Amino acid sequence: MQRSSGFTIIEIVIVLVVIGLLLGAALKGQELITGARVRSLLQRQDEIKTAYYGFVDRYHARPGDYAQASATISGVAAGPCGTPAADGNGNGNQQIETTGAEKTLVWEHLAKSGFLNGSYTCALTVSPATSPYNAYGEPLELVHDAQHAGVAQSRHNLKTGAKVPSNLLGEMDRKIDDGDATRGTFRAMLSPSITPADCYTTEGAWRGDAPGTNCGATSLF
Repeated sequence: MQRSSGFTIIEIVIVLVVIGLLLGAALKGQELITGARVRSLLQRQDEIKTAYYGFVDRYHARPGDYAQASATISGVAAGPCGTPAADGNGNGNQQIETTGAEKTLVWEHLAKSGFLNGSYTCALTVSPATSPYNAYGEPLELVHDAQHAGVAQSRHNLKTGAKVPSNLLGEMDRKIDDGDATRGTFRAMLSPSITPADCYTTEGAWRGDAPGTNCGATSLF
């Protein structure tokens, strides 16, 4: 009797089980990668927040805005910083301004005072020499503005930088705040390069199933 060349039910079941195991492993691996990326983003935010508050506690002034920096922080020059010329001191108005040199001077003050790892020198043009960058090649910002989703509030805030997938930002938000991109202290970042609808819904839900790839968020102080 000629034996059938088809698969038996047992063989089909074994194949399906193997495929299921492989898919499960792939999904678990993706979950682990996502979790690691979220932890890395949160750790970076925590490091900078700690540096910021440590600086304020020591100097009773905000980094970048500190008017006596060149006199009290080693390595901060009293000479020009960028064009038009601005020295290594802020103007002391209690705001880290988005115009001029303070937006990059903040990183020089934090690094040269020993509160933040890295070597940064202020300039009017943002680059890896002036500012820390996220894993997606975009600069972080620590400034005073109202460029965030929801009800506008002009406050000091720390931005993650752009090009962060919205599903990662949603995980960050749920871990440290309320999970709403338009409320709380962790909100979606607004920028001319970002399309808000790609990142979160009108109800404030971060897009997770079809995540936007060019999003960002900011922590309000």
